[in-house]
Amino acid sequence: MAWLDWAITAAGVLVVLAALRDIFHTLWHPSGRGSLSTQVMRAVWWAGRRRRNRSGGLTGPGGLGLVILLWLAMLIAGGALVYVPHLPEAFSFSSGLDVSERSDVLDAVYLSTVTLATLGFGDVVPVDGWLRIAVPVQALVGFGLLTASVTWVLQIYPALVRRRSLAVRLAVLRAVAPEDLLHDAGSTLAAPLLESLAGALVQARVDVTQYAETYYFRDGDEEAALPAMIRVATALAESGRSAPRLDVRVAAALLDRAVDDFARVLDDQFLHTGGAKDEILAAYAEAHHRTGQD
Repeated sequence: MAWLDWAITAAGVLVVLAALRDIFHTLWHPSGRGSLSTQVMRAVWWAGRRRRNRSGGLTGPGGLGLVILLWLAMLIAGGALVYVPHLPEAFSFSSGLDVSERSDVLDAVYLSTVTLATLGFGDVVPVDGWLRIAVPVQALVGFGLLTASVTWVLQIYPALVRRRSLAVRLAVLRAVAPEDLLHDAGSTLAAPLLESLAGALVQARVDVTQYAETYYFRDGDEEAALPAMIRVATALAESGRSAPRLDVRVAAALLDRAVDDFARVLDDQFLHTGGAKDEILAAYAEAHHRTGQD
């Protein structure tokens, strides 16, 4: 029936639009969080948390790969649903293909896949006018997804580098007693140091908001893991509040506020403890297996 054919086509369009919506909210929306991609990352993270060995560090990369595969599967399935009700009548097949012996469903999946991949073999081409527009549009979507996925990965890893660099800086500072570093009235090093740490934490807060996927990456080396090292920042901020120099006390207050803000974002987006800063940071460490038990 004609109405059923067009209903299947409409369902395919809805699947494609759902995939495009998720891609937009994940890659280009300011919050960087698509509903489907977030659920996939959370599922992979939950599975990885059950394993405390090094394979848990694959949750981030594995989640990214599954999200991209999900987008591809949705776009291929959606395109196939658009094409299948109109096969074979609305398409022209090359002379070497026997239409009577072919499966419309398999041909629709094949056509959707090669179109999305922009391969363009030319063995099956649309004849109807609207399909001659739909097929190249799908090819443009496939090309856009390829470039967007590469850009996504290239954006995420610099954010991870910044987070790990901050953790390493804190690990180095852990070897120095906060009082020795901050309570020398003649030193001009302490205030700039605390301010730079506050700025790095603000950047980490922006990164985890913009690229929520970075939260689901575990770091194998404890000294490069911010969940393990962020306590150093809280200790420095607490010690700096009683420093003899005013500039150090002000910088310590800025660092303390940066830690508070970072913890609030973690709790709002991921942890949902509803607790105080110390509880949130403890939950952050526990979620990343950084409780001294690894």
